[in-house]
Amino acid sequence: MSAQAVDTILKSLRSPLVAVIVVSAAVVLAVFALRGAGHLESMELSAYDWFVRLLPEDSAPDPRIVLIGITENDIRRQQRWPLTDATMALALEKLIQYRPRAIGLDIYRDFPVPPGGEALDAILTRNARIITVMKFGGGAQASIPPPPALKHTDQVGFNDLLPDRDGIIRRALLFLDDGVRTVHSLPLRLALLYLQAAGITAQSDPADPEHLRLGPTALRPLEAHDGAYVGMDARGYQIMLDFRGAGAPLTSFSLTALLAGQINPESIRNKIVLMGVTAESVPDLFHTPYSSGLGAERRAMYGVMIHAHIVGQLLRAGLDGRSLLTPANKNQESLWIALWGLLGGALGLGVRSPWRFALSAIGGLTLLAFLVHLAFLREWWLPFVPPALAWLTSSSLITAYVSNQEKRDRALLMNLFKKHVSQEVAETIWAQRDQFLDGGRLRTQKVIVTVLFTDLEGFTPVSEKMEPHALLDWLNDYMETMAQLVIQHGGIIDDYYGDSIKADFGVPFPRSTDAEIGQDARNAVECALAMEQEMERLNTLWSEQHRSLVRMRIGINTGPAVAGSLGTAQRLKFTTIGDTVNVASRLESFDKDAADPYFGASPCRILVGESTLRYLGDHYRFERIGVTSLKGKEEKIVVYRLFDRADPAPSKATQEERV
Repeated sequence: MSAQAVDTILKSLRSPLVAVIVVSAAVVLAVFALRGAGHLESMELSAYDWFVRLLPEDSAPDPRIVLIGITENDIRRQQRWPLTDATMALALEKLIQYRPRAIGLDIYRDFPVPPGGEALDAILTRNARIITVMKFGGGAQASIPPPPALKHTDQVGFNDLLPDRDGIIRRALLFLDDGVRTVHSLPLRLALLYLQAAGITAQSDPADPEHLRLGPTALRPLEAHDGAYVGMDARGYQIMLDFRGAGAPLTSFSLTALLAGQINPESIRNKIVLMGVTAESVPDLFHTPYSSGLGAERRAMYGVMIHAHIVGQLLRAGLDGRSLLTPANKNQESLWIALWGLLGGALGLGVRSPWRFALSAIGGLTLLAFLVHLAFLREWWLPFVPPALAWLTSSSLITAYVSNQEKRDRALLMNLFKKHVSQEVAETIWAQRDQFLDGGRLRTQKVIVTVLFTDLEGFTPVSEKMEPHALLDWLNDYMETMAQLVIQHGGIIDDYYGDSIKADFGVPFPRSTDAEIGQDARNAVECALAMEQEMERLNTLWSEQHRSLVRMRIGINTGPAVAGSLGTAQRLKFTTIGDTVNVASRLESFDKDAADPYFGASPCRILVGESTLRYLGDHYRFERIGVTSLKGKEEKIVVYRLFDRADPAPSKATQEERV
């Protein structure tokens, strides 16, 4: 690989856009790794709970489902738990008289509770609309068989629930396989009995024969890594629960009201009835996504109520055509997370202000939450925590990267310019830094510049008569005074050479018009005249102090040059180079060894090149010294001496003298 190619690659790595892509990609990969290791599962599931609670709540309970709850008051009236077979038989007999479509008995009857065992068995066996429960169990959970009279019949459904690692119920089981046969859940049995009256049966989905279809809706089973889950137990046939209608209490009656005949038969007719425990003394409470909701009544839900919600969700799928809440597939999730990682990087690159960054970051999270909520409303589960993490991390890292780059670039520019230009110019340079910086160095530019050189005549004799520390203080005072004049006139101190100064007018902002170039030339000339006045003041002061007097030579020239940074990364300076600079230097040193090199009575000699004179018009008084060869140049140039500003209305003689 060539050196030029390597340099190109290194420059590209310093590009903010490339940094956004690289950092965002690294963040996204890190988020994928965290997610794949399961570290984000609990946060994602908590976000799922939040979005479930944000779903619109039904104002009325599902009219197709009725709950018969066995309350604490019912147990006290019966004076025992579990209820006897006779009490259960009487309750079922009452319900059958009201002609419901299906009855779900969410109470274990795996052994007789005399008296009334024969009566209960008779009712169960002659009424196919009654579904009793068993517990499938497995692992640390023991299984509980169904009533002996219904063993190996279709009137049995398991009531196992699937709490996640945090103990919250978010999934429902529809089938389980014991290796011999497939067992239906209680909610599925009840839903199929209800749907049978509408001519709807369980079918295989034409798109995937292994998927269950109820009416117009396919029920896609969950896989081990769907949604927020990482390696979950995906046994059986599982679906996500959306708990729609959880805010509206189910139509319910107590066992006492049922036995006393206090229920309107129309409240039961053609409906699904679930009978189960709603007494706190019987441990059948489960946490749901609503467990963190407001209100004590929403902190937990009885098992029979959860089964009722599962039944309602299956009925909505089979009769109303409502799709189940389905996780996005892996490709969709990956693209979704990567998109937010890139957007976060773009935010970090585009927003520099801290408060704007904070507002934008919060706004992005709000937009993300809104989009995920919108997807939830359409039964589509998009991740929230991974894209949020990618958004915040990539934006923060890019912001830190950009801030570090800006800090470095600002230090570079300020070190180069701040001490040699006005504060306003320094801030303008920083604001327009993109046109100056290239890969951590100043971008080389072709400019039209007016260069000013100064040097002191008689400095050596003065320095020989002064103590070193006094000499240095004197020289620093002189340099500080002259440097301020350069800055005041819009120039930049390019360099110091002992007692010499090099100043540039027309940088660092390139000039594009003659008017701008002319203004730079006038600024340089005005600066030279101000230096002349300052030398007169300093010499008067030194004369009073009985010090030696000095004179100043100034050379000014205008023309093309190359501007940029020169030196190493540790010692870098801004400078201009080119023939224009060389001519200005030669003008300053022109005839310096002559007895009286055009000083006259002034302590300052200002020589100007013809290229500068073109931009000055009639505003100054000049004397043409003549055409001469400057040291180091073969081409001859015309040299002019600057005296002063021209009179407001120059005389004819002065005009002829200039010509």
